[in-house]
Amino acid sequence: MSVFTRFFRVAKAEAHSVVDKLEDPIKMTEQGIRDLKRDLQGAMTSLAQVKAAAIRLKKDADDQKKLASDFERKAMLLLQKMQQGSLEQAEAERLAAEALSKKEEAMQRATSLTSDHRAQQKMGDQLQAKVQKLKQTITRYENELITLRARARTAESMKKINQQMTKVDSNSTIAMLEKMKDKVMEQESLAEAYGDMADSTAGLDDQIEKALESPPEEKAADSLAALKKKMGIEK
Repeated sequence: MSVFTRFFRVAKAEAHSVVDKLEDPIKMTEQGIRDLKRDLQGAMTSLAQVKAAAIRLKKDADDQKKLASDFERKAMLLLQKMQQGSLEQAEAERLAAEALSKKEEAMQRATSLTSDHRAQQKMGDQLQAKVQKLKQTITRYENELITLRARARTAESMKKINQQMTKVDSNSTIAMLEKMKDKVMEQESLAEAYGDMADSTAGLDDQIEKALESPPEEKAADSLAALKKKMGIEK
């Protein structure tokens, strides 16, 4: 095998190792959750903007409706003044017509703004649903990440235990245990033998001492003679 071939294989193995590290599922999940949270933040900002626009459009539509009502009220007041004779008919009708024209313009703007508000509101509702779904997705992924971390810790512990077990040579261990057992039995037998020898020696000594002892009658006679001598009694 050439040096270049060996170098290529080593480089390829190292590249695979790097890829494996990059494809750590926990790190990838954490990064995915961070990306989703950034997306959620952007979606929340967009939702706030859409809702603000919808609120503004509704307010503008309501203002135009009020303005239209106000122009209609003014047109009615002008016609009342005409009936009362305080304003010439031609002038009153001209001004009333102008007021009604402005009323129509205001109503048209109100209708357009109301339509825009509804479209904006619909968009906001859709975006709200997506934001809610994104929140639920993030929560689910975070819960799955907790489970994944626990499983990874368990797997790592089992891996270490199995690695330790593979290093243990059961045959050599059994051989050592058997050798130790034989050694212990040898020591126990030796201790028992010394005990028997001690008992045997003690028994022999007792026999010798017993043989050297005087009979009880001889002991009594000796004791009586000693007492008489002490008392001065002659035989």
